Amino acid sequence: MRQTLWAFAVVLCGLGSHAQAAGIQLLESDPALSGAIWYPCAAEPTHVALGKLSVGADFDLKGARNCPVTGAKLPLIIFSHGRGGWFGQHHDTAEALADAGFVVAAINHPGDTANDSSRRNTLSLWGSRPTDIVRLLDFMLNNWKDRAAVDPAQVGFFGFSSGGAAGLVLMGTKPDFERVASLCKETSGACAQLHNGETPPEPIQDARIRTAVIVDPAPGVLTRENLAVVKVPFQFWRSQFGGPGVGDGSGTARVAEELPGKPEIHVVQAGHFAFLAPCSAELAAAVPRICTDTPVGFDRLGFHREFNAAVVKYFREQLGEH
Repeated sequence: MRQTLWAFAVVLCGLGSHAQAAGIQLLESDPALSGAIWYPCAAEPTHVALGKLSVGADFDLKGARNCPVTGAKLPLIIFSHGRGGWFGQHHDTAEALADAGFVVAAINHPGDTANDSSRRNTLSLWGSRPTDIVRLLDFMLNNWKDRAAVDPAQVGFFGFSSGGAAGLVLMGTKPDFERVASLCKETSGACAQLHNGETPPEPIQDARIRTAVIVDPAPGVLTRENLAVVKVPFQFWRSQFGGPGVGDGSGTARVAEELPGKPEIHVVQAGHFAFLAPCSAELAAAVPRICTDTPVGFDRLGFHREFNAAVVKYFREQLGEH
């Protein structure tokens, strides 16, 4: 079913009587597992201070820190952030899912965060990003102290931009680096590596992922042929006007046309960064680039109410009511 975002009938599911407060635990001990876990909890949420980000703005998350998990056999959603992002950039979507009865886990991808760009323009990210997600999933199912509350057979994935492309790799896509090399005009980073004949990492897959929400994925490595192998059901979102990492929107439009089967597709009449959580006034002043939407006047806060409801609805349909 192909549809635009503004078809209100699709997304007015709300959270209804299932709403619960979102608990939150921070993952801080391991640099490879630095992030947060959101989950259903009976306590009242407050603000969990994180201090200043590298951009100089204070940031906090909404949740009841370290409260007991409410519920059993809960579905798990793993989040992967975009290029140069961080684990909290979709915090409002994570909170909505936790309120609706899901466990959500997100980490920083080492080498490609707001604070660490050491791998950002290298081929190694195509191996390390999917490996990071597998590591996080292993931790959540095998080592998290509250793992008994999770249903290991009900795992979903949410990925934005580079995270969306990594999710498609985890679901079976083998990136077409020859195509990327033919389009590369840069003389440094991954382009230089490809032109020098360096071999990209072998893609890693994870059959535990049963469904996904793929948001504005980096389109360069995606083709009709390598997408055809994806058998996992997913919901697809793209921005009409694009932005850094996805071009002018025509690339994701091409990908949408080449998706196998008949996935649920949403086209948002905005730019790439509209999918990030609405910005505080301080963050908007510090990093206007990620907080200013195209077109001018786009209501990111209103959009996210609909976006979050649609994501919750989709994962409920795929992974069951809780």
